Amino acid sequence: MTAMNPRRRALALVAVLLAGCSNTTAVVRQSTVPVAGKASPSTTVHATTTNAPTTTAEVTTTLATTTTAAVPPAAPDTAPAQAKTASLPVPQPPPEPHAPEPSLALGTIEIPRINLNKSLFEGVTLTTLDKGPGHWPGTALPGAMGNVVVGGHRTSKGRPFRHLEKLVPGDEVIFTTDTGRFVYHVVRTEVVTPDAIWIVDQTEAYTATLFACHPVGSTRERIVVFLELSV
Repeated sequence: MTAMNPRRRALALVAVLLAGCSNTTAVVRQSTVPVAGKASPSTTVHATTTNAPTTTAEVTTTLATTTTAAVPPAAPDTAPAQAKTASLPVPQPPPEPHAPEPSLALGTIEIPRINLNKSLFEGVTLTTLDKGPGHWPGTALPGAMGNVVVGGHRTSKGRPFRHLEKLVPGDEVIFTTDTGRFVYHVVRTEVVTPDAIWIVDQTEAYTATLFACHPVGSTRERIVVFLELSV
């Protein structure tokens, strides 16, 4: 997959987040987007015979001395850490807001605090978000290491994320998929600018991120809820 120029990636992210806030087509202006073994002991036997009448066989046993060369300490093994980093999910670039996307249900998302229980779909284009909350392709799946990123509408198409601002630390967000039921809890909520691409970043922690437009009815900012997998 060809890497996307950071500036183009930022523009595309703004476009998809704007489009996910309402039914209107988002217009993004570039000017508004600012430019992460040891040897075993050996035995040698020597037999010496003299010509004297009282000849006695003298047997001398000598243990050979084994010298072991000093071995320098091995370099720290960094392979496990490298392998773990390499296994992190890789978020796909932001899609075109109106790009066609197949309908793929991953499971459900429940947020008891705001009485939400909706199907969770794969994708974050309008085609998908109009059906319900959408999982950002390439981000972690529920229960897996990394950051599970999910977006949703606040003012249209059922507005599943209408009341995200009511969530407080400790509130539960529950994902149910074919692999199990995973309970996350709210850590904090932030309001960010539309170009905050870092919200889809992946780490070795078990986290999730919910995002939507903010304030309600506006595309000026984004409300972002950060979650951690409950132990």
